[in-house]
Amino acid sequence: MNTTAKTAPVTLEQQRAQFAWDCAKEGTALAGDDYRNLAKAAPALIMNNGLMQTLAFYQDKGKPHHMTLAGQLRRWIMKREGGNGQDPGFPLMMEALLRAQPDQYRRATDESLLILRWIRQFAAAL
Repeated sequence: MNTTAKTAPVTLEQQRAQFAWDCAKEGTALAGDDYRNLAKAAPALIMNNGLMQTLAFYQDKGKPHHMTLAGQLRRWIMKREGGNGQDPGFPLMMEALLRAQPDQYRRATDESLLILRWIRQFAAAL
């Protein structure tokens, strides 16, 4: 495999993998095991409590690993909704999710779970 040529990911799964790889490197460099453990627990937290509640919990905690993972989820949600992939910040994301149609909210939740599957695998390997 040629590792010197960097090409843009083609499929959605490749895009998820690339984004998650970058997130895992960032998170583990910043917070190590705290980030790994948070990424591992995040899907269950979202499934049990909901996406908005999880983002609010991370915001309330305010620790670097919580803020990093929350920002990464917000960036991925925005990217998948056709945005530029920039983190809108907590208040704007919450407003957008509050105004979202049920199918949009479900899609944001599903995308969060899908990206977390990749992030947690990569973070555990780093």
